[in-house]
Amino acid sequence: MGLEFYSTYHWVKILHISFMVAWMAGLLYLPRLFVYHRENEDEIKITAVFKIMEYRLYYYIMNPAAVLVWFSGLYLGYILGFDTWLIVKIGLVFILTAYHIFLGIHLEEFKNNSQKRSSKYFRIINEVPFLILFFILILVIMKPFY
Repeated sequence: MGLEFYSTYHWVKILHISFMVAWMAGLLYLPRLFVYHRENEDEIKITAVFKIMEYRLYYYIMNPAAVLVWFSGLYLGYILGFDTWLIVKIGLVFILTAYHIFLGIHLEEFKNNSQKRSSKYFRIINEVPFLILFFILILVIMKPFY
């Protein structure tokens, strides 16, 4: 095995991509759970299951993944240098983080049975993380300001 296999940079990059996939899966799935939760709000047993699923997804998968994306990403930025494309990418990751926190607010409203938003609203906001991811991928692959 060459020295490349033992490179800390490459292992951190693998972990960064893995955590990003987990975080994005949660950012895309949680609003979908909110849609079904809202559409079944009269079914107490079903909403109880949704509350457990939403809580576990947010606190056991999404939060740790987001933190690990940030730490690994900042390490990679430190190693690569913070070129303009990377600074723009970090700005988009800040937006994803704000969206993550925004979903946490909705999670609390569902938990407290005080959610006022419609299932259509959650269907619409469900598209936000994909659009941001699309622009992040353009930046990472094309490095347009390099």
